[in-house]
Amino acid sequence: MDWKKKGLWLDFELPIVELEERIQTLQDSASVRGVDVASEVEQLRAKSTKLGKEIFAKLEPWQRVQLARHPRRPTTNDYIHYIFDDFVELHGDRMFRDDEAIVAGMASLGDHRIMILGHQKGRDTKSNIRRNFGMAHPEGYRKALRLMEMAVRFERPIVTFIDTPGAYPGVGAEERGQAEAIARNLREMADMPVPIICIVTGEGGSGGALALGVGDRIFMLENSIYSVISPEGCAAILWRDGTKSKEAAKNMKLTAQDAVDLKVVDLIINEPVGGAHRDHEAMSREIQKVILDTLAELGEIPPNELLDQRLQKFLDIGVFEEASPS
Repeated sequence: MDWKKKGLWLDFELPIVELEERIQTLQDSASVRGVDVASEVEQLRAKSTKLGKEIFAKLEPWQRVQLARHPRRPTTNDYIHYIFDDFVELHGDRMFRDDEAIVAGMASLGDHRIMILGHQKGRDTKSNIRRNFGMAHPEGYRKALRLMEMAVRFERPIVTFIDTPGAYPGVGAEERGQAEAIARNLREMADMPVPIICIVTGEGGSGGALALGVGDRIFMLENSIYSVISPEGCAAILWRDGTKSKEAAKNMKLTAQDAVDLKVVDLIINEPVGGAHRDHEAMSREIQKVILDTLAELGEIPPNELLDQRLQKFLDIGVFEEASPS
């Protein structure tokens, strides 16, 4: 498929795409003519890799926002496919309906049986409508809570994948208690005596992200974002001008590095050169390694101590000291 024509490449990616197209054209031509072009292809690939590293080493915050929203970026279902075995999806909140913006279920990872929860976006208009663009209703968060409580009963660790613009703000969602559902998840996750690992894979938007984001370890992918509001929303409030989204992103401290510097998250998980969307399998291997290492670490901590550390972790966020008068 010609992704360039489909509009699925970002502007700053196009120099890399053009090099890759040259490689493909050269290989196609060589196969027809029976010519050995291995050395030329190797040189072009080295050039492409070098160019990719140079471009992605100096991305602006707005460019990382674009990558976090990339239409080809791996979703929760992609990570489930590549990382876990024996996944069994579980549905419904036992109160209203099943919300397909949240995917949840049990799976295996090595010797571990794990409860997985995550926001799920679509790939095209039809699937995005089905998944509500990853914006969960209260029943989605109540489904997540029901299954996390199940994980506690069976002493299973919990892994959450966070990728949402925010909780759905519609009238129906508010009537069914959106704010209460999010608040309850925050309270209950803070007191669950099993290891909880939270990974921001794309957009970590507002309370919709926080509702799956109270854990012992919080990680962000290199090109993910985490913020109380979108850059567009921030620009609309501050300047009443949505075109200032790029400026807003620069000032909001929403990148993974910003979150680490502010001690909001524990670790950045590096992405393949060019972003997670260019190699889903390689990205999944990196996440799998981090999950396994973290489960081994958290498994050594007694439940009471785990809860104390989790509470302290969040109490420490935002703590500051005033400078002494000069």
